[in-house]
Amino acid sequence: MKSFHAMLFFSLLLPASVGWSADPAEHVGVGAKPIDGAEVIIDGTRQMLDEKWTYWEGPRFSSSLPIKWKIVDDPVDEGTSVMTDDRAADGGKYGTADIVTKKPYRDFRLHIEFLIMKPGGNSGVYLQNRFEIQVLDGDKSKHGMGAVINETESPYHAYNGIGKWNAYDIVFRAARFKDGKLVEKPMVTMYFNGQKVHVNQTINKVWGGPNSGVDGGNDNGFGITDSPQGLKLQCEGHDVRYRNAWIKELVLDEAETDF
Repeated sequence: MKSFHAMLFFSLLLPASVGWSADPAEHVGVGAKPIDGAEVIIDGTRQMLDEKWTYWEGPRFSSSLPIKWKIVDDPVDEGTSVMTDDRAADGGKYGTADIVTKKPYRDFRLHIEFLIMKPGGNSGVYLQNRFEIQVLDGDKSKHGMGAVINETESPYHAYNGIGKWNAYDIVFRAARFKDGKLVEKPMVTMYFNGQKVHVNQTINKVWGGPNSGVDGGNDNGFGITDSPQGLKLQCEGHDVRYRNAWIKELVLDEAETDF
């Protein structure tokens, strides 16, 4: 085991733009506290929801401000959480009432916690409002829980189950362009409930069509554009809850997201 002084020395060697500690276990998993320089974007209050989020007005947006999602009691711990409750999305109509951060992001480190109340509960965490990390109880396929949707297998073994809090910890590197052309695909590394499940996973396209996210309707999702976008949470008419979300902007010059 490394000594404390050795670990401290190693941490001092990390470039400032990396933005995570030498021991990621300190900052991943349910209940993880924000790293230095991170911005809290969900704290379970109505004030923060309205201050930092809005609806994504995509092709089939059919709700209206103020955001209809509810602030509800945390079913496990003290405090409150944000519930994906908007009747416009009943029947699985994603894109009708999804919420997105007002602030756009390029490269970043994200922590977000979710809880699914009933079997089959469905939502999704969209990196740059393009690339979905699936939140879907009961699905162990490439379209299922914890998958970089349609790009990886589901790490379902790491899921805590219905009625329990789960945590995604993510480092994301945006696509790179030169002279307007895509030269490096987006990339992601992810911990799911403290287990590393995806490492430097490239993402090939925006899946799900124009109603799913930005660029979904461009060249069948392959037409990724060079623009930062907000973090998006999907509403499909299910009782899925979010809490303790924080994000830190990074500058990842190299194609490396492991932490």
